[in-house]
Amino acid sequence: MTVEGTIAAVATGAGGALSVIRISGREAIAVCDAVFRAASGRKLSDQSGYTLHFGRIVAPETEKTIDEVLVSLFRAPRSYTGEDMAEISCHGSAYIRQEIMKRLIEAGARQAGPGEFTVRAFLNGKIDLSQAEAVADMIASSDRATHAMALNQMRGGYSQAFDTLREELLHLVSLLELELDFSEEDVTFADRGQLDALLGRIAGEVGTLLRSFSLGNAVKTGIGVAIVGPPNVGKSTLLNALLREDRAMVSEIAGTTRDVIEETVCIGGVHFRFIDTAGIRATDDTLEQMGIRRTFSSIGKARIILLLADGSEERGTLCRRIEESLSDIALRTGQRLYILLNKTDKTASGDPESLADSIGSRFGHSALAISAKENRNLDRLTDLLSRSIDTDPLYDGTPVVSNTRHYEALLHASEALARARQGLHAALPSDLLSQDIREVLYHLETITGKIATDDILGEIFSKFCIGK
Repeated sequence: MTVEGTIAAVATGAGGALSVIRISGREAIAVCDAVFRAASGRKLSDQSGYTLHFGRIVAPETEKTIDEVLVSLFRAPRSYTGEDMAEISCHGSAYIRQEIMKRLIEAGARQAGPGEFTVRAFLNGKIDLSQAEAVADMIASSDRATHAMALNQMRGGYSQAFDTLREELLHLVSLLELELDFSEEDVTFADRGQLDALLGRIAGEVGTLLRSFSLGNAVKTGIGVAIVGPPNVGKSTLLNALLREDRAMVSEIAGTTRDVIEETVCIGGVHFRFIDTAGIRATDDTLEQMGIRRTFSSIGKARIILLLADGSEERGTLCRRIEESLSDIALRTGQRLYILLNKTDKTASGDPESLADSIGSRFGHSALAISAKENRNLDRLTDLLSRSIDTDPLYDGTPVVSNTRHYEALLHASEALARARQGLHAALPSDLLSQDIREVLYHLETITGKIATDDILGEIFSKFCIGK
């Protein structure tokens, strides 16, 4: 992938009082000079980088003022793109933005493509590919957790650790391949013990990153929470209460919810995707059966399951229904299940809190007494959900993988590492060992972009907004 010419684009969204227009390229400052008239009377081309200049954007043919602006100058290579750059801060009028862009293009710039500023930053060595992807994640971040994850990756994240390991691997690979030149002499340059220790260390690092994807991907897409249980236990009422709006239809008629309803709520800086499901029961209704099948699909995909039961029912009946519901749910590794005793506002006697403790002890899952209708203990529920996800790694600088492309590359690297270690222990020839280790290097380098095809780059940067 190559980029040529001087580019310009509006870097801010519509609707604000101010807008920023970015220009980057060899002729960026000259292009600005063609349309900018500094109040000082000085040319931008005569000014140093990291300076701010007040003046007017004009139509060169008439010198008519389009807007009064501030221009920020950045000199290569100390800029975001590694090229000469200018940023024009103007008023947010769509007309003003359009007129300034028109004059810049007439002066020799062209409209930037999606992500082209970041493409140039990558190609000019200002950032690696994983950091470039983090820029898009930073822009798209919608809560504290996704912001922290993107910020850590943008600062170097796990690519810094990879660089050190990569250099050590390259050194040992070069020694292995040197042995091929002296195959007839049967000499050994690469210390096998040192190589085994290094491969083990890299396998540990890669394994840790692979395991982090479960958290990273869940945070990025929203923590899936399936609300399940028999009909008429208050699943839709609970969803509405958490959303604080009537999103799901509520009715006393069993089987009202026949399809999966999904909504997102931010709790403790993390987005949770609440999934209201069809009530699980035996039924001859074809549509309801389809809804129940989707319920089980949602259960399989969710990270957290909220099993609702009617807490106003007689204890024996309540326990039997919970047991039946639990028998329908096959928990996978990493899933959490909480039992919610709903409708405790209708409990005629007894202590709902004691009942919840008793139910929790009997079935081996945390239980909480709530009333979705009366908003009772919903604060305790949201606190329980917040504490169920360990987000500390997101804020303490621990690398967390959230990108599917990175996960796939790490998975391939892990497989190549396993083959290399097996080959090492089986005393395979140097050329075969070298091949497996080079495959490890290849997959690690695709993450940071040391190896990247135009197809990969095109796919990544096509998702960027114009102006970044």
